[in-house]
Amino acid sequence: MDMRKNLIAGMVGAIMLFTTACDEQKFLNEVPLDFFSLENSYKTANDYERALTDLYARVREINFGIAENVNYFAHFQATDIAKHARGDADRFGDYNVWLVPTNNMVKYHWESWYKIISNSNTIISRIETSDIADTQKQNITGEAKFFRAYAYRYLVYLFGGVPLILEEVASPRTDLTRASREAVLQQIALDAEEASRSLPSINQVVDGKVSDLVAFHLLSETYITLGRYDDAIAAATKVINDPHVQLMKNRFGARVAETDKDVFWDLFQRGNQKRSAGNTETLWLARMEPDVPGGLLVSSGGSQNCLERYAVPAGWTLTDPDGKTGMNGQGMSDYNMGGRGVSFMMNTDYYLYDLWESDWNNDIRNASHNIVRDVKYTNRASVWYDSSAVKYPSQNGKLQPWRWYPWPSKATTPGDHPDELYADKANKILKATSGSTYRDMYILRLAETYLLRAEAYVLRGEKAQAANDVNQVRSRSKAKAITAGEVTLEFLLDERARELVYEEHRRITLHRMGVLVERVRKYNDLNQDDIKDFHNLWPIPNTDIEANKDAKIDQNPGYN
Repeated sequence: MDMRKNLIAGMVGAIMLFTTACDEQKFLNEVPLDFFSLENSYKTANDYERALTDLYARVREINFGIAENVNYFAHFQATDIAKHARGDADRFGDYNVWLVPTNNMVKYHWESWYKIISNSNTIISRIETSDIADTQKQNITGEAKFFRAYAYRYLVYLFGGVPLILEEVASPRTDLTRASREAVLQQIALDAEEASRSLPSINQVVDGKVSDLVAFHLLSETYITLGRYDDAIAAATKVINDPHVQLMKNRFGARVAETDKDVFWDLFQRGNQKRSAGNTETLWLARMEPDVPGGLLVSSGGSQNCLERYAVPAGWTLTDPDGKTGMNGQGMSDYNMGGRGVSFMMNTDYYLYDLWESDWNNDIRNASHNIVRDVKYTNRASVWYDSSAVKYPSQNGKLQPWRWYPWPSKATTPGDHPDELYADKANKILKATSGSTYRDMYILRLAETYLLRAEAYVLRGEKAQAANDVNQVRSRSKAKAITAGEVTLEFLLDERARELVYEEHRRITLHRMGVLVERVRKYNDLNQDDIKDFHNLWPIPNTDIEANKDAKIDQNPGYN
């Protein structure tokens, strides 16, 4: 009993000391206790981890969320590798109609990346006064600064110089001005440098979390844009020489028993993207966990991560050469149908044919299971059943070529859709709700770092070293080795397309290198006539310019 009295007395004494010693103004400030707010959400290390988790979720949503008109298909469509399959003005079918200051896609990307910057700034600003240990502060700050740098990466390459906001914004600002492109790039470098010093090594992070190597990769890319080629090579070398990463050169994963496939194919099979599954090539991964809260996907269908829906053709709609029903009318989980695509995005002839001409039969990235180049009629009632629709063209397919075209199999998971999506699993027939790509998605893998370092070597005039890096990637794919005399920036863009199609955000690469317009004019037959020189930058959304009433944000040239 005495012990209880002493404990209560001590607690009362502590309360009295707090109430008499506190600043009266602070004491009168209301701090919500029954809901989350800025005042009570940034206290513990767990609070900051939750805030960081939100940044990962936002990046995943921008890159792999609902596709209609807004997400990352904008970074594939209307480039040198892909175009709007149906050919109308929608979905980047016409630059002059689509890429305008009032387009929702433009507004979405501008505001979504700035939201990540805003949330990163809140973390960075508030952690300084937290009671978290200094080591934790450093790690959390580095991670937040990585995301701030990553967001500005998209903004600077899409829009050029943009407002540079580095402090928490507690109320709406209407006095923003554009920083120079150089200033934004310098800030990206500063943030990525701190992240590279603060983030854990890749063997210390769980699948999906960024490590110091991801920051070094971003640094290398940024240094190239800044013309700091020695620094770019050094940063990329940090990644390439790390003992915990290497290119995957041998068969691996759950489907190695399929002896007619190869290691490049293995990279894109379900479950094979995680480092915990033995994939040492993965640097950064967007996790997809069907039917798990926060996992983005549901096994019964949906519209998230729908690369299958966009990039796989609607072969299930083909008639036969006689104009009769050629298909069974449903998508199938195989290499004939690939799922249930709807033909919104198709590859250009540059990607499908030109890239492979010199090495068509050697490069495994062009194998029939990696690029599907044939389709057979599936309607057993048709006299053309099991015949090639390429050899014997479909009647409606001839009139509307978007109904079927060759496609990279990495866009989906043939033969490996979730059980819940099958209407008839024995015959591989899928429900109409199919359309998502049911696997984890690469944001960054080591092959790209090799090609990035090669780019820095070319720009520094060291073509032998550049060729060696390119050949590290090509040798894995059984492609012919190239010589120092063959490696150019144009060749590197070709190699990136062969290796990274529908992975790298091709538009960002072309904007970064300043070659978007010339490449579209050269390789994209749909957009080559409508793209203008000023389309090397996107327009800033009109709504944001108009809301900024106390200062002027100049619109990019050509969009006034």
